[in-house]
Amino acid sequence: MGATKKTTIVLFSGDYDKTMAAYIIANGAAAYDHEVTIFHTFWGLNALRKENHVPVKKGILEKMFGKMMPKGADKMGISKMNYMGMGPKMIKKVMKKHNSMPLPDLIDMAKEQDVKLIACTMTMDLLGLQKEELLVDLEYGGVSAYIGDAEDGNVNLFI
Repeated sequence: MGATKKTTIVLFSGDYDKTMAAYIIANGAAAYDHEVTIFHTFWGLNALRKENHVPVKKGILEKMFGKMMPKGADKMGISKMNYMGMGPKMIKKVMKKHNSMPLPDLIDMAKEQDVKLIACTMTMDLLGLQKEELLVDLEYGGVSAYIGDAEDGNVNLFI
């Protein structure tokens, strides 16, 4: 039996299409028996936000960040041709027509395949995000958590 193959992804982008690509790659790698880690940092954390408002105590700046950032994967804009929210609606319609899995389902699939989803704690502090505002079954850590997985990685991506 060969050595375990590892795929690690730093998800920095908060764009629906780029996040979708990260999760398609992660799910594909997991299907090929790779240990997969997605390290969500900065705008990539928005994919892990709960869609519903979670009442937590925050300062003014943190409240502003919370209101300006999308709540959850399904609310993220796309990287090109966003057109005040029209772009995401159009791409989701095309995806449905072609039986493509939407991003929230790709995230659920990743969890089912034991993809390690790490939320960057330093970025959480900077943006004022709290664990209660994020999805369940996540891991929390800093750069060392990502580096620990990436140093043995066969595939390392930054999206």
